[in-house]
Amino acid sequence: MTTVKLIALDMDGTLLNEDDIITDFTKNAIKDALEKGVHVVLSTGRWLGNSYPYAEELGLTSYLITVNGGQIWTMDKELVEEHLLETKKLEQMHYLAREMGVDSWMVATDGVFRNILPNDYLERKWLKFGCHTDDADKLEKIIQELSHDDTLELTNSMPNNIEVNPIGVHKASALRKVCAKLGFSMENVLACGDSLNDMKMIQEAGIGVAMGNAQEAIKNAADYVTDHHNHDGVGKAIAKFVL
Repeated sequence: MTTVKLIALDMDGTLLNEDDIITDFTKNAIKDALEKGVHVVLSTGRWLGNSYPYAEELGLTSYLITVNGGQIWTMDKELVEEHLLETKKLEQMHYLAREMGVDSWMVATDGVFRNILPNDYLERKWLKFGCHTDDADKLEKIIQELSHDDTLELTNSMPNNIEVNPIGVHKASALRKVCAKLGFSMENVLACGDSLNDMKMIQEAGIGVAMGNAQEAIKNAADYVTDHHNHDGVGKAIAKFVL
């Protein structure tokens, strides 16, 4: 049986329910895991600004992985590592999304911009690009267009979006580095997620857990499928494998 020394948690569709809340059951499971000396790390597509408050709420003391592995932070908000998108690539993706008539968002080191590039975009540092549409044909065309560029890492955080980081930047690569700093391997990780941006960490973790609401590909890759994110799936997985 794998000894779990670190729990890696995606946020949206995983740790958070549909109201963006961590339930008391799951909070208590995380608290009990922390008291056993297990590290708990949020591993999210979100940027620091809208993920850190949840880490603080949970009383986490280890690291924080944001923008799909684009940044690793300490809980003292010290930046451990950062991987930037080329500004020219970001600009091209923004105009592609605009041309296709889909919503987009661009994550800079200092904030998130939706559908518009700020006037000073050339002076900013960029971490991630994302776009969203319920039109499956448009989504497929964008994926095909971006797939020709071997400098980009394509995933999603929902079936109707695309998220783009520099190639090789993903949650698993960031988790490997966190594990190395803490003195153990991915074999000692329990990872929970629901979308393609969680795939690699679920595949590489000692115990990969898919949420009951996860995309089918994630369920197929996981070692275990827990309950839905609205029904304490994370808390139940922690209770089963850690407590």
